[in-house]
Amino acid sequence: MATDWTKRIRLRHLEIFIDLAKSGNISVTAETLNMTQPGISRWLKELEDDIGLPLFERHTRGLRLTSHGQTLLQHAEVIMNQLNITKDDLSSRKNEGSGVVNIGLTGAVTANFAPKSVVKLLEMSPNIQLSLLEGTMDMLVANLLSGSLDIVLGRSPQQLLDNDIEHEVLYTEPIRFVVNPQHPLLQAATVKWSEMYRYPWLIWPKNTPLRQDLEKALMHDKKHLPSKYIESNSLNLNIQLLSMQDFICVLSLRTAKRFEALGIVKILDVSVSTSGSVSLLWRKDSTYRHAVQTALSAIRQSI
Repeated sequence: MATDWTKRIRLRHLEIFIDLAKSGNISVTAETLNMTQPGISRWLKELEDDIGLPLFERHTRGLRLTSHGQTLLQHAEVIMNQLNITKDDLSSRKNEGSGVVNIGLTGAVTANFAPKSVVKLLEMSPNIQLSLLEGTMDMLVANLLSGSLDIVLGRSPQQLLDNDIEHEVLYTEPIRFVVNPQHPLLQAATVKWSEMYRYPWLIWPKNTPLRQDLEKALMHDKKHLPSKYIESNSLNLNIQLLSMQDFICVLSLRTAKRFEALGIVKILDVSVSTSGSVSLLWRKDSTYRHAVQTALSAIRQSI
């Protein structure tokens, strides 16, 4: 009876495999990990023989993962991420901390709701070790699945969800059009859609929740995107561009109000009828950790 290969594999082996998958080159991995090329080649052959599946395709430029190798890579990265989280969690506790939590945020929440949640979390657990990452929802959900993030907070995805992810809608809000405080449209008593189309728009990229909400709202109101627009997933860049030129930008209501209170933008008196929502997402296997439970509670209390 063949020995189960999982009984023999070590964390060092996973490290080798992950590096090899990323470099696609045995000599590069050997140099990076201070190993010999023959040693890596022999180990890889033994692993493939044990598993009974080819993990790499060999070609003149190096190695390319097969679909079986991609599957192993996904599991290996989750294992290594979990180990790193465990190490950081225990290290934090040893140093009188309250554990580690890694949170992903989209631009829809970074101006208002996310800062309130962070402040609330620090009130509840002053010694917690926080790591915050801003990005698009597709990128953040991928990181959530891989284990490098514990929680994601952002515009509710209409897709992207997985059986390993729990989620709940925190609140719904409409989208709003904003401009810089000197924009010519602010001089009009009534802003007409025909005038809106005279100016370039700043909108979120395709397949992002805010873009999907915008397109759904425009379709519902029998409107359309302008002929001129810039796609950008950077809230900071969009705000900077607004200050430099007469763009029209699309933001969620809370974000728009926050920037208006700071005197950075003005909300146009133009509305669309469809609302979107902001959701809280987390991995099912992370809630055993006290830091994650505390973070989830702080976020819910910040609504």
